[in-house]
Order: sequence, then C-alpha cells, then structure tokens
Amino acid sequence: MSSANQQFASDNYSGICPEAWEAMARANQGHDRAYGDDQWTSRAADHFRQLFETDCEVFFAFNGTAANSLALSSLCQSYHSVICGDIAHIETDECGAPEFFSNGSKLLVARTEQGKLTPAAIREIALKRKDIHYPKPRVVSLTQATEIGTVYQPHELRAISDTCKELGLHLHMDGARFANACAFLGLSPAELSWKTGVDVLCFGGTKNGMAVGEAILFFNRDLAEDFEYRCKQAGQLASKMRFLSAPWVGLLEGGAWMKYAEHANSCAQLLASLIGDVPGVELMFPVQANGVFVSIPPLALEALRSRGWMFYTFIGVGGARFMCSWDTSEERVRQLADDIRSVVIEKQ
Repeated sequence: MSSANQQFASDNYSGICPEAWEAMARANQGHDRAYGDDQWTSRAADHFRQLFETDCEVFFAFNGTAANSLALSSLCQSYHSVICGDIAHIETDECGAPEFFSNGSKLLVARTEQGKLTPAAIREIALKRKDIHYPKPRVVSLTQATEIGTVYQPHELRAISDTCKELGLHLHMDGARFANACAFLGLSPAELSWKTGVDVLCFGGTKNGMAVGEAILFFNRDLAEDFEYRCKQAGQLASKMRFLSAPWVGLLEGGAWMKYAEHANSCAQLLASLIGDVPGVELMFPVQANGVFVSIPPLALEALRSRGWMFYTFIGVGGARFMCSWDTSEERVRQLADDIRSVVIEKQ
C-alpha cells in the first residue's frame, strides 16, 4: 500500500482495513435476512459481549453523531440537560444533533482539565440551580480518548461515576477513539467502561479501520428500552444491516481493533519524539492516543501547507493537530517531522 498520499488532518482520511474489507466480502455471499436479523449482526453483538465480558445490549449506527445523539436521547427527557466538557464533540461539532434527537435537552458545558471532566466541575454545574426554571441535569457525557488526545485513567472514571451516582445522573461515553484509549493504558474494554460505572458507550469503528459504523453498547440494559425504535425513526436502521455489522466481526474476531489502535498510537508517539527538540515547537497536550497537538509559528504552518501537508488548526493561534491512523506509515511520519523541522528553522 502506497503511503505517498497519507495525510494527518484526520484519522477519517484513512481507508478500510483488510479485516473489515474481507468480512464485508464474506457477508456479500448470497442472500441473508434484512434489518439486523442476519447472522453477521448476531455474531458482531456476541463478539462485543465477549470482548466486554458482560451481557450488554448492542446496536449499530452509521456514524458517531447519530450514535451519540440517539444514546443521549434515550437517557433523558426534553426538559433534562446533559453535562459535557467545553470541547466535547457533542457541543462543538454535531450541529445540534443531540438537542434535536432529544427534543430539546440542553447541553450544559463544564470546565475541563487537559480535556477531561472532573467531579468538581460536574458537581458545580449539576448543583448550580435546582429550581423548576432550570433544565434538570440528567446525564454526564465524556469522551475517551478526549478531543485533545488525553486519556481518562480508571480512577478518574470511577470518581466521575461515583459523582454521577451521588447526583442521580447517567454516564455516557463518546468512544470515537475508545480503542486508542485501551491501547494506551493496556487495559481491557470492560475495565474502561462498565467496570468503572459507564452506562452507555458509543464505540467508534470508523477511526479504527472501518468504512462506516459505530456500535452503541448499553451496559445498563434498562436504558435500552425501545432503542431500536429510536434507530428506525432516525434513519439509522440499515436494511442490509449485515454490511454495517460484518466489518465489526472482522475487527473483533482476531484482535485487529487493538493492533491498529496500538499502531496509530505508536505513530503519534514517534512524531512527538521526532519534533520534540525543534526550537519554537511545543507539544500542547500529552500524547496519549493517536493525536499530536503542537504549537508551531504561524509562518511555519503556512510553509508546511505549501509543501502539501494537510492538518487542522482549530485548537488556537499557532496550534496544529496531526492525527495518525490505522495505516499510517513510519516513513510518512518521518517525512512530516523532517518538513516541520525544516520550515520552522527556515522561518526563524
């Protein structure tokens, strides 16, 4: 596979991993039942239950926005509110979808530290007001790994979960890069989800090597009541569901999901190590998952783009995000690092 055109703007730039592609090809043999009654959807759900060591309810959606929004809508009424971080994807990048699918549940933004919610920040928002004029807090939503590439440790998750139980709140996890968090910590999916008190997890497949598809796992099965109807109403019930679920079988049955997460993480660590000593370049956040966030002089960023590199700069003035993927090549990482070093020195 050629790495000449690999970019670092987003892990969504990557293609489909061989295991997911091959599983779709296997599912493409002859006819099978529609709307999730097929063998592939059943197998994928069973793989999740085995991986997470629990009898969770499993559903499949086309993308993360739908997965998060529908999961949140199942946890609260329209007069409720969802506490999330100030940089949470549901707050900044989902076009009001959580509010839309919940018929108006309000997002209440809490302060984060290194991209992570804290019990104190959650308590501050939840206890701010208790009168009937204020949308009643009902859910806490956190992201693992966070939007800036940091990872919640198990003790941090347990502290948040304990706070939620104390305040009568459900706990939702946006796991678009959940695999990367597991890889970084070397812990099992169970240890980073229901064993620390998570009620619902949206497990990302797209950034882990699939074409489309996220899995929604309800560890608290009572919260999944009628969830299939929400999926149908929202246009998320695939008629040929086997092509949404089969790639998960490919990823999960042989451990490819972890292999690719570990690879993406290691590429991010490599990039960080290669540019760590460049004058004028500073890491903005710890590199714990597959993203590298760095402060680079604006003129150097322009020069980097002129050399054909693509990346996002939405973190702040001088800040750039470089994302590694399941198929990122070490050679391409080194090329990027060399160019960063070159343009920064050139513009000084």
